[in-house]
Order: sequence, then structure tokens, then C-alpha cells
Amino acid sequence: MKMQNSGTAKVVSNPGILGGMPVVEGTRVPAANVMAEVTAGKSKYDIFESYPTLPLDGVEACIQWDKMGRPQ
Repeated sequence: MKMQNSGTAKVVSNPGILGGMPVVEGTRVPAANVMAEVTAGKSKYDIFESYPTLPLDGVEACIQWDKMGRPQ
């Protein structure tokens, strides 16, 4: 399992969860989906409304994951 830290929340990749797509740990929320909403200019409130299982620092974890360079 690959992990990328950002505070408490992490973006992880596990072949048993969504075919290994990077997700916010403890959820089935794809990091790429969160980043698409961030890029579209959605507020954190709107993102949390779309993904109620996302931890409070989940958006920041996805932003840090994106800055580190998404794995291909």
C-alpha cells in the first residue's frame, strides 16, 4: 500500500480498493475526483457536501498528493 501524508489524512493506493486508484484513506473517495472539484473552483464546503465521508483534512491531502505529482 502506498501512502502520502498530509496532516492526518493520507492518499493511499490499494489494489483491493477501486482497482488501486488513489483514494483518501478510510474512504472510497478518489483523490482525482476531489482534485477535479478543487480545479473547478468548488469550495471545501461544496466538496464535503459531495463526499460526506471525506475527513476534514482530506481535501488538503489531495492537494498535497497532486503537488507531489500524480503517479502514472
